[in-house]
Amino acid sequence: MTDRFSLGIAIDKISIKKSDFKTEEHCGEAAQSHRDEGHTFYIVEKGTVSIEIDFQQYEINAPTVVYMHPDQVHRILDFTTMDICSLAVKNENLNPEYLTFLEELAPAKPLELTNNICTDIFETFSLCLKFSRQRDNKLYYPLLKDSCSTLIALIISAFLDQNSVSNKASRTELITRSFKRLLETNYCTIKRPARYAKQLNISTHYLNESVKYTTGQTVSQHIQNRIILEAKRLLYHSDKSVKEIAFELGYDDYPYFSRLFNKSTGMSALAFRNKRYD
Repeated sequence: MTDRFSLGIAIDKISIKKSDFKTEEHCGEAAQSHRDEGHTFYIVEKGTVSIEIDFQQYEINAPTVVYMHPDQVHRILDFTTMDICSLAVKNENLNPEYLTFLEELAPAKPLELTNNICTDIFETFSLCLKFSRQRDNKLYYPLLKDSCSTLIALIISAFLDQNSVSNKASRTELITRSFKRLLETNYCTIKRPARYAKQLNISTHYLNESVKYTTGQTVSQHIQNRIILEAKRLLYHSDKSVKEIAFELGYDDYPYFSRLFNKSTGMSALAFRNKRYD
């Protein structure tokens, strides 16, 4: 879909058959771990697919919507004949409020659609697709952007209902959300809980207490988990050396990073990278 991404929005409806992959090279490309450009929504209208997202495997049956954040690494493991409604949107084309929700939702498990929301989502997608083909319309871009924004709002609403997210969050939940937002943009440079607490104008003890109460994990665990997740993504997605990845994640001490990865995953970084070829 990248050739249609000039406006920062790509939308299409496609049917995929195994017979479309005529060579081993085609199959290998489809099964290769990769990241998408922009926030991507795959609405599976027909068929089944086995997919790995950030190293978690999911068995998906239609109708289901799969949301993937631009940072997430994924690959197809197996599938039957599928009809897919696809939408990819770059940050600049997202309503800022919706972008905030998406950042907080990620990583989101695939969402099976119930009858009511399923009808609304497919009807709205059809409208978006219709507008995407009206390139001669003088209001082409705003029509496409606003209709896609409505579709994304419907999808976010469905995810929020699934995750039982309340508008009336407690103080500890608000602190945890704020910490996670800070972590997402600073995990490469800020490794100490005290630095996050200072940015939130609260004590380190209160931050740790709030995060652990809400999530069951300490602030230090969240920091380490986020770093290791990104290391895994880069090991699968890129050809950078382990030393280059360590430096990119803020570790000048390469041996320390290697020990940290081994302790967290039970294997060396190189052994983990080789798993992608299994």
